[in-house]
Amino acid sequence: MENNVFEQMAKRYDTDQRIDLAKVIVKEVRQKLQNSRLGSLIDYGSGTGLVGLEVTDLVDSVLLVDSSKQMLEVAQAKINQLGITNAKVLHSDFTQATPALKADIILVSLVLLHIPDTKTILQQLYNILNSDGMLIIIDFDKNNQISHPKVHNGFSHEDLKMKLSETGFRSIDIRTFHHGDRIFMNQNASMFVATSAK
Repeated sequence: MENNVFEQMAKRYDTDQRIDLAKVIVKEVRQKLQNSRLGSLIDYGSGTGLVGLEVTDLVDSVLLVDSSKQMLEVAQAKINQLGITNAKVLHSDFTQATPALKADIILVSLVLLHIPDTKTILQQLYNILNSDGMLIIIDFDKNNQISHPKVHNGFSHEDLKMKLSETGFRSIDIRTFHHGDRIFMNQNASMFVATSAK
């Protein structure tokens, strides 16, 4: 019975399109983590864990953080079902308040575009990172075809680099790694990965 409920919830959130996009992102994130030292990873805005739960074998621990309780219920069901022992969930919204957390790696995948105040959230993430910690941001490149009152229409590499630098991040590297059809508000778009160190 429980499996059935989990399947129904996961199907609603984890559409084929989201799963396909997550696979592309996971491949990129795994490459970035390959050279990092083992440690704690926070997947901020994790949703149902489509990305964060796919890298639990590369780090000591994964904390899935999301402002949606329902998403985290699905994530927790996956953790239970897959028997993952080094992953937990936390219901939190860092734009409202930052819990006393520390992490070696923070992953922010397709989340920044939903947060109006980019600078403030970058500062919160910086504060949570341990010294020499790594921030990995995956998001959409600036796309003028897209206009929505609640979503950034992507980010220019120069602008994001400047914001990261002003926050205190160093060793900033940003590059586009994927082009896809109808992946951003039904428009063709490209995604970048940005890595930086504290």
